[in-house]
Amino acid sequence: MGLFSRKKVDEFVAPAKGELIHLDKVSDPVFSQKLMGDGFAVNPSANEIVAPIGGIIGTVFPTKHALMITSDHGLEVMLHLGIDTVELKGKPFEVFVSEGDTVKTGQKLATMDLQQIKDSGKETSIMAIITNSDAVKDMGDFDEKSVNTGDDVLKIDVK
Repeated sequence: MGLFSRKKVDEFVAPAKGELIHLDKVSDPVFSQKLMGDGFAVNPSANEIVAPIGGIIGTVFPTKHALMITSDHGLEVMLHLGIDTVELKGKPFEVFVSEGDTVKTGQKLATMDLQQIKDSGKETSIMAIITNSDAVKDMGDFDEKSVNTGDDVLKIDVK
């Protein structure tokens, strides 16, 4: 097997305990219509959020509702915590990583107060979105199911 014949595969895990769903089931059309990219979502039942993939932390949004991770194979992944939660100005979130940090798959990134988000009239869905879809060779697929934090959910072939 030659050096260049190796497949590049990024393996994603569930960023939270809950129900793994396809993006088209998310209520926000920006995500459900994949306007930002493809990926998956979890409707969480626990507050802890972990890295769905290892890599380098890019932007951590000042409102703490989203962050970017660039995988070792160059996939740019946005982890978006909740729907319309930018309006909560960071209150329900605590983030434990900073821009430039290297993280491992499954490493704790943040917590989100699910009850506070629901009490604010927002949804708690967590989306993992590949924002540079041109780097994806094959998106792979998954079954919707209950997941625990860190369960394997998706393998993506990278160009």
